[in-house]
Amino acid sequence: MDKRKYFSSGLSLLMLVGVILFDSCNKKEEAFSNRKVSFNSDWSFHLNDSIIDKDTITSSTKWRTLDVPHDWGVEGKFDEKSPAGYGGGALTGGLGWYKKTFKVAAADSSKVTSIIFDGVYRNSEVWVNGHYLGKRPNGYISFQYEMSPYLNYGDKNNEIIVKVDNSKQPNSRWYSGSGIFRNVWIETTDKLHVAQWGTYVTTPKVTAEKASVQFETTIQNQNPASKKATVTTTIFKEDTKVTSVTQDITIGANASQTIKQQAQVETPVLWSVEKPELYTAVTEISVDDKIVDQYKTNFGIRDFKFDVDKGFILNGKQVKIKGVCMHHDLGPLGSAINTRAIERQLEILKGMGVNGIRTSHNPPAPELLDLCDKMGFIVMDEAFDMWKQNKTKYDYGNDWDKWHKKDLIDQLLRDRNHPSIFVWSIGNEIPQQWDESGVIIAKELAAITRQYDKTRPITAAMNPPVNMNIDEVTLQFEQKNVQFNAIAKSGVLDLIGYNYAHQTYAHHKKNFPGIPFIATETTSALETRGYYDNNSDSIKKWPVRWDLKFTEGNPGNTVSAYDQVQAPWGSTHEATWKIIKKHDYLSGMYIWTGFDYIGEPTPYEWPSISSYFGIVDLAGFPKDVYYMYQSEWTDKNVLHIFPHWNWKAGQNVDVWAYYNNADEVELFLNGKSVGVRSKKGDDLHVMWRIPFQPGTLKAISRKNGKTVLESEIKTAGNASNLKLTADRSAIKADGNDLSFVIVDILDSKGVLVPNANNEINFSLKGNGKIVGVCSGDPVSHESYKGSKHTALNGKCLVVIQSGKKTGRLELTAKANGLKQSTVVITAE
Repeated sequence: MDKRKYFSSGLSLLMLVGVILFDSCNKKEEAFSNRKVSFNSDWSFHLNDSIIDKDTITSSTKWRTLDVPHDWGVEGKFDEKSPAGYGGGALTGGLGWYKKTFKVAAADSSKVTSIIFDGVYRNSEVWVNGHYLGKRPNGYISFQYEMSPYLNYGDKNNEIIVKVDNSKQPNSRWYSGSGIFRNVWIETTDKLHVAQWGTYVTTPKVTAEKASVQFETTIQNQNPASKKATVTTTIFKEDTKVTSVTQDITIGANASQTIKQQAQVETPVLWSVEKPELYTAVTEISVDDKIVDQYKTNFGIRDFKFDVDKGFILNGKQVKIKGVCMHHDLGPLGSAINTRAIERQLEILKGMGVNGIRTSHNPPAPELLDLCDKMGFIVMDEAFDMWKQNKTKYDYGNDWDKWHKKDLIDQLLRDRNHPSIFVWSIGNEIPQQWDESGVIIAKELAAITRQYDKTRPITAAMNPPVNMNIDEVTLQFEQKNVQFNAIAKSGVLDLIGYNYAHQTYAHHKKNFPGIPFIATETTSALETRGYYDNNSDSIKKWPVRWDLKFTEGNPGNTVSAYDQVQAPWGSTHEATWKIIKKHDYLSGMYIWTGFDYIGEPTPYEWPSISSYFGIVDLAGFPKDVYYMYQSEWTDKNVLHIFPHWNWKAGQNVDVWAYYNNADEVELFLNGKSVGVRSKKGDDLHVMWRIPFQPGTLKAISRKNGKTVLESEIKTAGNASNLKLTADRSAIKADGNDLSFVIVDILDSKGVLVPNANNEINFSLKGNGKIVGVCSGDPVSHESYKGSKHTALNGKCLVVIQSGKKTGRLELTAKANGLKQSTVVITAE
């Protein structure tokens, strides 16, 4: 790289920050700057041409201006020849450069200035003013570099350069994204300050009357002389002070020191999934009565355990973990993190009754954990998808020896104060789990984890506990010819966690006495939203075997949305949940997956480019099985009937109903009853098989003879109209907020047309932009970043992002032969 020929463009950043005042032991407060500010805006970006640019940038390099988080991969075209393969979403990686010019106030020359990256995928290297700061191969980990020794202060510009190398592929089994795809921050502190991720809050004893809260705080002194200081930690509940503790310290020159403090909270308000109550600890460092640093830590007060017989106990109450696994991409937004997009996903999952998230298979964005804290999810925070042995040619296994310890420690330090995290997972389906080499690594990882957090159990999401074909599992258990993997037998784990093999759950207590159980990954059922095969009462395994390609496929690479199709190692949704709900000792499950994700289009290969596993599709539209879980996992009244009612005359159609809070469901076709159905035994749905007649299909659920709910589906005519519905009609004019607009294709009477696949064109007026379009179709190769998209089975999505000015955003949708539609969103 020619460091003398950087092309300088971009806007200057003058760090103007607000003043925050807190009550601290009745001392007079003094104003000081916010220690951490966003560094996301006005970067310059260049994506190398691998032949022309090679591995350098020069004065002739062409740049474009953008804000981060940014994922250049999702901006590209789907390509069958992509080195990432269809498993990686058939999108390309490459080598990209980011740079930014900025200014630092002269008054900050005596302070410590650092840059924080929440995640850069992958192999990032950073320079500031030509000085090399470091490299980080892991794309999912957060990291920080101090820049103070190399900065210019006052009116002179600084320049930061970030090189991101995601050119060697495949390096992931799913779509990774490429670039600075998480937030970037500038942190400015006094030379005497709380260290990076320097607080650790625990609640060792919790009762309804009182909770003890312990603080371990690491103080860093970068002054050339020792310092005497006072450290005060104050607990707030919202804006109300609860209590505080104070300690005087003397810390040596260029040294760090960890202090311990303890406080009592009377009648604590406990964190739970129903009411995720949060507290804030504010740590202040004072020298000669002047506050020099202030650091905030959100935490929750809760008591929990995993019990061999009763499963998961939270605040003395048995709670079944009803979780889903989630990859990090945000559908049409790719892997570029947006807080509102994550929040929308979690809202949709909450509506289904989900109370748990597994961060498969890597450290998540900090914003996900913040939202889980606030919204009430039981998080399994996972570190690695592989250890030393590769799963793909260029993956993290190549960096394992040098980086795994550092990466794990940083994850633990960053995440351990989140009350939503209840389990650490040290790995997913690790190939070495079957031999002693895996045991050695597992012991090392567990020891590191316990060194930095002893409050949460450790598990590993292991392959099924038998080293054999999954179809033979039950037989082998009956014959007692069982080979459990080495890690499971080693005793290193606090929770036995394995993926799938629901047939073996009943044998857990005998084979692992005294160790609680968690189903770390379950199900792997497959559906295409809005597509149905009749008959629906036969279970299909696609592919027939994991090592065989699926060759019997439907035209268009579709999968029936009845809950009848599973991967050979998994189950239908109903099959595993029936077992989990039945036994107290089964603490819960994490279903594969909550949302569809880009890449890994099992059971298909190209032209499919996204997954079929999700309960919700890539656009955020629920598949039918969503309502089975809603009927089982929530108290709200549910009556969901499907499929659509547009078929060939006389064709036999299976009609399913998911319902709850009722004794029976009666189905009517054009006003005539076709029968009453009730769930028997452990049934989770009822079914009618009836010949199709156009008209109205109506269901009525009843309890004690009284109507609970009514639901109906009508035969749709020809597509006539477009309907736009914004999830929020008012958004913030901050350049980040989003409105997700659902597009429905309707007939002249307002009925959704379930087989409409029209191409829809979008235009937007106002200070905002279209940042994503999607239909949820796993076979669509249309850009998620365009202004047009083809609907799937009557639905499409367009995502609008605000600008930084207030006003009206007017979105219009048009399609040939259909009446256009407009929706207005206000940026406030």
